Amino acid sequence: MPTEFRVEKDSMGEMKIPSQFLYGASTQRAVLNFPVSDLRFNRDFIRVLAIIKASCAEVNQKLGKLDAKVADAILKASKEIADGKHDAHFVLDIFQTGSGTSTNMNFNEVAANVANLAVGSTVGSKKPVHPNDHVNMGQSSNDIIPTAIHVAAAVATKERLIPALQGLEKTLGQKAKAFDKIVKTGRTHLQDATPIRLGQEFSGYENQVKKSVERIERALEPIYELAVGGTAVGTGINTDAQFGKLVAENLKKKLALPFKEAENHFEAQASKDGCVELSGALRATAVALTKVANDLRWLSSGPRCGIGEITLPATQPGSSIMPGKVNPVIPESLLQVCAQVQGNDLAVALGGQAGNFELNVMMPLIAHNLLESIQILANGVKMFDEKCVVGLEANIRKIEETVEKSLMLATPLAPVVGYDKAAEISKKAFAENKTVREIASATLDLSKDKLDEILDVSGMTVPGAGGGGE
Repeated sequence: MPTEFRVEKDSMGEMKIPSQFLYGASTQRAVLNFPVSDLRFNRDFIRVLAIIKASCAEVNQKLGKLDAKVADAILKASKEIADGKHDAHFVLDIFQTGSGTSTNMNFNEVAANVANLAVGSTVGSKKPVHPNDHVNMGQSSNDIIPTAIHVAAAVATKERLIPALQGLEKTLGQKAKAFDKIVKTGRTHLQDATPIRLGQEFSGYENQVKKSVERIERALEPIYELAVGGTAVGTGINTDAQFGKLVAENLKKKLALPFKEAENHFEAQASKDGCVELSGALRATAVALTKVANDLRWLSSGPRCGIGEITLPATQPGSSIMPGKVNPVIPESLLQVCAQVQGNDLAVALGGQAGNFELNVMMPLIAHNLLESIQILANGVKMFDEKCVVGLEANIRKIEETVEKSLMLATPLAPVVGYDKAAEISKKAFAENKTVREIASATLDLSKDKLDEILDVSGMTVPGAGGGGE
């Protein structure tokens, strides 16, 4: 069936638009100009942009600049967009005009048409609601798009990412307590080291996640500052002097987050340093989670020919050719998420360098990568917590077997018999495939009780045991 078109006009002339779409000429020009990828602004961004536009309409009405009926029509249209009813009409590529003007106009045109249809007008009429004069009143793409990036990032981080991380932190803390009395072989440089309690090891993972949350919370502080009110270059031309403050207060009330007008509108629009900082905190979180996920899959390696000190929940068959093989697929999935987040961070940092004079011109790129990082981290962490960490168990038999075999049990002998003699015992145990306890018992003039006291593995896991460093 051939596509039907309607013809609309904008400041550049006539434009044919597929009739099934509710956007206008400006959006159609961008559709034709930017056929780059299949990447689009995500649902979080469009939802938040709708909430911001509704807040702007409310403030403009309060300031006496927008007719009540027009404001109400914009509010209703914005709510429908926020609810996802018109997602099919937000079609623009991420790789577009660097200010995000195309997407801002995409929203303005769709909202105006939705509003006009609701009151019996026609698509493209721009009456009674005009996309620029009314939906975009007191605004510019240059302050609204950075505002939307900040609000969307803050909402997604606070509503999904931080709760997911706190859930993982809690689970790791529970494992740390449950495993506190289990003594195992420590490892440094991938080699056997002195004993450590499995609970101590997991407490390290717990604290890594805890500190990740703290870093993210600190990085959110500049994100709460909003560029709205700066309009084209930060001077606030064509808007009320109170507009930015009132919109920020409106968003603070609606979303229960501490949004405020930017301290300096020129910084807020010319740079995206706050986004770079938050992305950096996400990168640090990804690095921490990489350590945790890698440790768990290595500690569970085997089940017979690896370390095998813990057992991860089996979630699916691990091989199309090897029967009975089960792989650590959940940690592997999280590791890929973490790699993507670190790659996204580089894109955000490069985008952050594109602040030329009064405007950053890589805002769509920054928005896409920052919001994707928040989304996939939140989902990946929740998956890792619920499908892996919750159900992992300690392999007591393997742990006890390994810790007794460790040659580093010679370490607490050093303060008693000297470093050289202790090293000699360790090497002899290795050469004869015996334990340190067996060689020490045969070669040292120590009673069994005294030797057992020195080689008490649980005692080696607390401060003050033994002597010396690595």
